[in-house]
Amino acid sequence: MTHGLLPAAARLGLDVTLLTDRPAAHRAGGHAFDGPVVECDVSDFRDIVPHIGREPAAVFSNSDFLQVPAALAAAYFGLPGKDWRAAARAKNKALMRRHLAPIDPVFSADAQRVPEDAPYPLVLKPREGVASEDVFLVEDARELAARVGEISARRDDPLVAEEYLPGRLHTLETLGDGRERRVLGSFRTTLSPPPFFVEERLEWAEPPPETSQVLRQLDALGIGFGACHTEFVVHEGRARIIEVNYRLIGDHCDFLLADLLGVPLFEQILRVHLGEPLPDPPVPRPRHAIAEPVIADRSGTLTAAPGPLLMEDGPVRLSYRPQRAVGDSVAVTRTNRDYLGTVRAIGPGPEEVEAALARFRAAHDWTIA
Repeated sequence: MTHGLLPAAARLGLDVTLLTDRPAAHRAGGHAFDGPVVECDVSDFRDIVPHIGREPAAVFSNSDFLQVPAALAAAYFGLPGKDWRAAARAKNKALMRRHLAPIDPVFSADAQRVPEDAPYPLVLKPREGVASEDVFLVEDARELAARVGEISARRDDPLVAEEYLPGRLHTLETLGDGRERRVLGSFRTTLSPPPFFVEERLEWAEPPPETSQVLRQLDALGIGFGACHTEFVVHEGRARIIEVNYRLIGDHCDFLLADLLGVPLFEQILRVHLGEPLPDPPVPRPRHAIAEPVIADRSGTLTAAPGPLLMEDGPVRLSYRPQRAVGDSVAVTRTNRDYLGTVRAIGPGPEEVEAALARFRAAHDWTIA
């Protein structure tokens, strides 16, 4: 929001009012917003609607947790927006599995009520979680019970246990205006070894041949408006959705996607929420890209790390954006919250990008003491 969507709104000349339940975070420091900041319960459309002072041109959020209330608020004002039911299916993993069952049945159960004949191994996860937090591969009922107890001591939201889906992990990035949904591109995702699911690298790739299967599943869910980031695996010619994030891809890959496509992506997303049709497709550009997070390998205090960087290494453009600052305390969680920062590299081909990325990592230090 701070570096992508809000600047895009300013470039479009939009008069933005920021509704938030954390107003102090947007009034000072590096996340300062110089427009009106209104405090309200953004998780409840019944509180959002009265706090919108006049007839808006659009209601928008890029938060996983706020797609349903934003969609309901947009519907109240008769504005373009996402179907709130589709947003609910995307966020609630149990609802998603139930809705997709007729075309892609996947075992899924409340983690407190898993039957004895469940098809282990299972993936245990929060029903509405993010960032690989508290996601574990469990091999049997005993391990499941232990992990459920461990997670429940930290959080009280519902957990689900799903069938483990083998295969190569991909993402699908789409943008729709309610009439047309366009595939923007795809990344191949590298994960940490089990039992954890930390995303260690995203590499630009052609969408696999099985992508049409994913699009059919998105149709079934009702996904077709605005940005959407879908994670899926391909195994033996079959594509199966892992999760649907009904918003723009995160972890700085949104900036990478905009640079790769060579289009004002953030502006395009806002424009469809203003009721405008998708622009003409971007001209294909023969480029390669990698987003690679720097991941904490121990807990402690970050005592050395580079600041934001933008540099050229021959034909490769590199960008680094920190997610932790020097002096921050770091506690290893085995989730995407362990990212210290993300390196983005774009160049003419895989060899040039890999070499430039390796040189960048070797030239900089991240120290946790």
